[in-house]
Amino acid sequence: MDIQMLTSYFLRYGAFFIYLIVLLEYMNLPGFPAGVIMPLSGVWAANGEISFPMVMILTVLAGLTGSWILYLLGRWGGPKLMGFYFKKFPKHKDVIEEKMEMLREKGEMGVFISKLLPMVRTIISIPAGMVQMNFWKYTVSSALGIFVWNLVFVGAGYFFGEAAMKVLA
Repeated sequence: MDIQMLTSYFLRYGAFFIYLIVLLEYMNLPGFPAGVIMPLSGVWAANGEISFPMVMILTVLAGLTGSWILYLLGRWGGPKLMGFYFKKFPKHKDVIEEKMEMLREKGEMGVFISKLLPMVRTIISIPAGMVQMNFWKYTVSSALGIFVWNLVFVGAGYFFGEAAMKVLA
């Protein structure tokens, strides 16, 4: 998938395209990488196609929606899933339980920091649900981490994207 095709999708579907791709990425589902979409949406904002605040709102809402889905998956199905996993991989039980206990102790700060780390930022939602972290505290710490992460990527596209586009073209 090249930049021209992504641009045509954006022109056809607009802001919904940004929301959908970022949502899929935060749900850890295959799709277009948000690491490409977010900078590209920053370029579109710099070119006046969409406002920068709107891009940030869309990407944070999409990230939160995906995070909430995984949090609820962990909260409602996590214990059953872990029971199955531990039957298959009993040697992992001690390590995973240690990490879960660390999440219980670190709480919101652990979620915030995890949202700033590649790969961990999407996975952390499931264990947060499993340890039954307070939903509102989880939401606030997630939103802050998602905002910082997305600001870096969208901001990079906004401030440096035009130069990158010239190099790619």
